[in-house]
Amino acid sequence: MHNPSQQNFIQQLSIDCVIFGYHAKQLQVLVNKLNFKGNFQALPGGFVYQNEDIDKAANRILQERTGLSNIYLDQFYVFGSASRNNLDFIDELIASNPQMSVGSKQDKEEYDWFTKRFISIGYYALVDINKVVPQKTDLDESIQWYNIKDLPAMIIDHNIIVAKALDSLRLNLDEKLLAFNLLSETFTMKEAQELYESIFDKPFARNNFQKKILDLNVLERLEKKFTGAANKAPFLYRIKK
Repeated sequence: MHNPSQQNFIQQLSIDCVIFGYHAKQLQVLVNKLNFKGNFQALPGGFVYQNEDIDKAANRILQERTGLSNIYLDQFYVFGSASRNNLDFIDELIASNPQMSVGSKQDKEEYDWFTKRFISIGYYALVDINKVVPQKTDLDESIQWYNIKDLPAMIIDHNIIVAKALDSLRLNLDEKLLAFNLLSETFTMKEAQELYESIFDKPFARNNFQKKILDLNVLERLEKKFTGAANKAPFLYRIKK
């Protein structure tokens, strides 16, 4: 693994990605556990090369973690508080992993590079969770999906980043037709309603919800979804092409 300080990255700038998926009627977030002693968990993230566009960097990071390309991605906030830095996290990491203690000049340069104030650009991605094969990097012990209501405590301000991403997702859900990126290509109206309820964490009246969605005039109704059950088969829908 190459030390970040020795690569051609823009200093004191990072990208943190909130990758949303949907499974078992629950909104999910992809979280990686860092490969060190101690419980250090984080959002997938990375740095930007000097000659790299910001959006391309975010797409690169997301593809490394999900194995997918051409997924929905939105820049939602810049985290730039004057007090935002990695110092407490890095010192806690070194305390739990004494072998990382600063010794050589190279170690000192790496420590200084990481513990300066970092501005982070927040992106969220919306994926069909069934198509994602979570990918570890050299820094990860594991990477897995967590229910958004049961997220672990993460490093620095990453829990705050998730909360901000969820606020932005809710705000733009209908205007940008975001919800359907989390579903399979075809879905029932009930499945769409269950997804909305998981995002907003509240129930919706069925008739009102169906009218609201159909009034968007973006769905194409397909054949019915036959399940073999005795109840009436629901129609399938997909985004109009």
